[in-house]
Amino acid sequence: MARISAAESQVMEAVWGKGPLAADEIVAEVGAPQGWGEATVKTLINRLLKKKALVSERQEGRTRYRALVTREDYVQGESQGLLDRLFGGELAPLVAHYAKHRNLSTGEVARLKRLIAELDDGE
Repeated sequence: MARISAAESQVMEAVWGKGPLAADEIVAEVGAPQGWGEATVKTLINRLLKKKALVSERQEGRTRYRALVTREDYVQGESQGLLDRLFGGELAPLVAHYAKHRNLSTGEVARLKRLIAELDDGE
């Protein structure tokens, strides 16, 4: 899958969240909050069509756009890309980085401990 930009991900989030949408619905959903005009949003839609992240379909006399890429697959690809680029594909250095450079709340630490315990139990 071709990489989806941050701006394109705004369009994808709207489609993932609300299902197939017409262009004017996408413009209303993401254009106004981002300060983007109709032409900008339509350019993003066209880029996503070319990347095969969206597909256009005729429904009830209107063209609607449906996601071909699941949000889960997108998040997995982006997460793995971040790990590969910044941490050699290893998760532990990422967690260590955040633990060192940001104050983890007690709840976050507890969640991490639970996750590690669950992973240990699964081995």
